[in-house]
Amino acid sequence: MSLGDDTLLCNFPKCRAKLSGFAWVTACSHVFCDQHGSGEFSRSPAICPACSSALSGKLDIVRTELSPSEEYKAMVLAGLRPDVVLDISARALAFWSYQVHQERMYQEYSLSRADTQLKQMEKVLTQQNQSRELELTAMRGEIASLKKVMDEYKRKYSEVSERLMERNRQYHKLQSLYDSLRLRNMVVGVGERDMQPQPGNHDLNIAMARQATPQRSPQFFSLGPDADSRVFSCLEPDGAKTFFQFSSPARDQGRSFINKH
Repeated sequence: MSLGDDTLLCNFPKCRAKLSGFAWVTACSHVFCDQHGSGEFSRSPAICPACSSALSGKLDIVRTELSPSEEYKAMVLAGLRPDVVLDISARALAFWSYQVHQERMYQEYSLSRADTQLKQMEKVLTQQNQSRELELTAMRGEIASLKKVMDEYKRKYSEVSERLMERNRQYHKLQSLYDSLRLRNMVVGVGERDMQPQPGNHDLNIAMARQATPQRSPQFFSLGPDADSRVFSCLEPDGAKTFFQFSSPARDQGRSFINKH
């Protein structure tokens, strides 16, 4: 029976159902539901499923009605002496007290087993938490190392990007320089092709070249008795003065010396 309740519970292991209607009561102060009592006590010899006691007496097993009628209550103890009635009542109360004590012991056992299981689960949980903390610490360290590696890769990537940008700038600069030189070479090639002499104008070109050539060879004159310094002169046929004839007084003295000799 449950504590604080006046309902008996079946003493069959793993049953513990609330009893109602009919129940099987044994001389060893155990009670069973009608289903398990009928199944267990139909065999011979009968054995109590709760304490394994042999129940061989005629009144060791009684099937009783838990809610008897008023007529039964009026006649069951009628005609008995008071001491007999008190003795029966005392034994009935002792049976009830034993059921209460047994239920309390069962609840205490269940509580102790639950406490043991709870402690084991707390121990396992503590171990799991410690292992999780260790794994978390290791993962944090790994994350920190990976962050350092990522930062290093970012730095290298930045350096490579800067180098690539510099190379691209140099490439574009060289490309523009190459294009300008190529364009200049193309212009120079076109000019050279335009300046090549034509076959019909060959004589005219020769005549123009002869006119541009001086008629007299250049001469070198001495400016003093030492004859260390000489002056280049190119005299025109008509006796016109050239650029070299317009010189300093020292040059005029050298010319008078030449005329005397």
